[in-house]
Amino acid sequence: MSLSVKVFVVGEDGKRNLLDVPEGSSDLAGFERWRTSVWGSEAARSLGARFFPILANGDLTVAPDQVADFLGECALIRSNLELVAPSADPAKSHAEYVRQISERLRNIEDAAEHARSVRGGVIIW
Repeated sequence: MSLSVKVFVVGEDGKRNLLDVPEGSSDLAGFERWRTSVWGSEAARSLGARFFPILANGDLTVAPDQVADFLGECALIRSNLELVAPSADPAKSHAEYVRQISERLRNIEDAAEHARSVRGGVIIW
């Protein structure tokens, strides 16, 4: 199972409307196990991350007025990929984890930028 990242806008009826993924973009946000081993890991928490660790216990919803702060947290994670990437997995090298996390983080960053441009929010589930 994989995590997905989506952009939503709040309609006049107050309901969240998910937007289609733009052409050339991806909604992949990582593997389900990354909820605890990457995004919600102790390493991410030690950096002061407050959005991503929510994924350890459920889905993450970033409200439209929180997107700028969320992008700041994405930048924090990006600048510390070596720390956040698991290193004790015999099936995959640390460098491979860093590469994969970087790719999925790029998808999340792209979604957050899109959300900001449409005054929407982000959901990762």
